[in-house]
Amino acid sequence: MQIFERFNLGHGFRKYFEIAPATNTALRNDVFRIRHEVYCEELKFEPERPDRLETDVYDPHSLHCLIRTANEPNHLVGCTRLVLANPDDPLAPLPFEQTCGHTLDRSIVDPLKLPRESIAEVSRLAVRAAYRRRKGDERAPVAISEEDFGTGDRPRFPYIPIGLYLGAVALAARSGIDTLFVLTEPRLASHFGKLGVDIRQIGGPVEHRGIRVPSMMHVPSIIKGMRFIVKPIWRVIQEEIERGFEKEAGGGKLSGK
Repeated sequence: MQIFERFNLGHGFRKYFEIAPATNTALRNDVFRIRHEVYCEELKFEPERPDRLETDVYDPHSLHCLIRTANEPNHLVGCTRLVLANPDDPLAPLPFEQTCGHTLDRSIVDPLKLPRESIAEVSRLAVRAAYRRRKGDERAPVAISEEDFGTGDRPRFPYIPIGLYLGAVALAARSGIDTLFVLTEPRLASHFGKLGVDIRQIGGPVEHRGIRVPSMMHVPSIIKGMRFIVKPIWRVIQEEIERGFEKEAGGGKLSGK
């Protein structure tokens, strides 16, 4: 992690961005607008909607968060969601269970045998095109590559995608979720390893808007094993997520610092 030693990643994130839980209808609509722009209008993964809000059957039992620019809180950057088990039908499959049911290695983990209230899936990550600048990113809703971490001489950090993933972890931790599932590009495990996150592949690859593999992460282990240099950005994100829930509970307006 020497490439990050010159940075306080928490200060760096807070300088440029803020993250917030989508705790009310207006904020959730911001999330759905980002998703529509990326998934429907730009990438054509989903049909365009007259209201320009991309939603599906999982959203009513999901937690959502979004990243905005720090100086312009109304300027949207990206979003993600945490799909929880359906409280009305706990055994109903999560999205990855639908997509990867035939490739899951149930000798590693069988999601149906886990307490359903303790599992969730990170899903629908989306970053607006202006913040996906690298060649090749234009066909992916969010991406991380080796060059995002820079070199010893020119260190960098992928604040937006890592911020979204850490936002999902923060939502999971405060919701009592132990196990996170995610359907991602095969190379993601090596990038998470740079952060001290152990992500384990649990099945074979599938074609789902590109080649994807199902993986799992243990939430308490993510937090405990996080590399020292990454902890400042984790603390900032955890604080901002918690502050967002507190403001909503107190009737305050969720806007900026």
